[in-house]
Amino acid sequence: MTDISRRDFLNNAALAGFLCAGARNLRANPLGLPIGCQTYPVRKMIGQDFPGTLKVLAQAGFERIELCSPVGYADSGFGGIAKYKPTELRGIFSDAGLKCESSHFDIGELRKDLAGRIAWAKDVGMTQMFVPSLDGPKNPTMDDVKKAADEYSKMGEHTAKAGIQLGLHNENFELTTVDGKRTYDILLGLFDPKLVKFQFQCSTISQGYDAAEYFMKYPGHFISMHVQDWNAQTKKTVAVGQGSLDWKKIFTAAKTAGVKNYFVEMNLDLMKASVPYLRDLQVT
Repeated sequence: MTDISRRDFLNNAALAGFLCAGARNLRANPLGLPIGCQTYPVRKMIGQDFPGTLKVLAQAGFERIELCSPVGYADSGFGGIAKYKPTELRGIFSDAGLKCESSHFDIGELRKDLAGRIAWAKDVGMTQMFVPSLDGPKNPTMDDVKKAADEYSKMGEHTAKAGIQLGLHNENFELTTVDGKRTYDILLGLFDPKLVKFQFQCSTISQGYDAAEYFMKYPGHFISMHVQDWNAQTKKTVAVGQGSLDWKKIFTAAKTAGVKNYFVEMNLDLMKASVPYLRDLQVT
């Protein structure tokens, strides 16, 4: 082989490799976004070795992570993160090949020190702050729901000024009912989506909450989702793509709704087993 032909061959091979890698990457994100995971399921590992745990997640194929606050989740394994300065955290994420744009916070810590928690999130480089629940009563009245929504909306005004989107998950209080209506639906009607957007917990399908239906019914209100699959026969959570949920339908609806990221949230083995399916899932 001549030098010229050898050079052409190598260039063509490199180009082919680049194109193949590009094709894989295009298929690796059904929303046109990197595959993410919530870190709560690996909280014990994080408590023992935070940098090492991030590398495990990166090796599993995740590119984005969602943290839990070292203040609100100190007793769950995240307290040790508080020893790192925001610049150090960004370096740890970078070293692992990950980015962190979101975190969960306890509503109590936001009530106590909203400005401080916003400043920490901003310094770490986050653009989203979520609470798992507004922590209202188990049997709320309409006034309870309106009071909770008003309080959180005011918090949203402060995060918006800092360039951070405040969001709400759906657990406990949000899954109650008021006068025969779902509290979750009432909250969706009360919140200005500019101040408070929602993060859908897909596992609530077990309680009758269908992700695709909500995404299509409330476009513009959702920004994120936690991803779990569900086996309708065994009534158990399974790896994404191994259950009963129609993920093409869910991701197509999520695109319409305005979802900007998603985080797989199950035990580590199930999260790892979900990555190949998500890499191959194609949504038009």
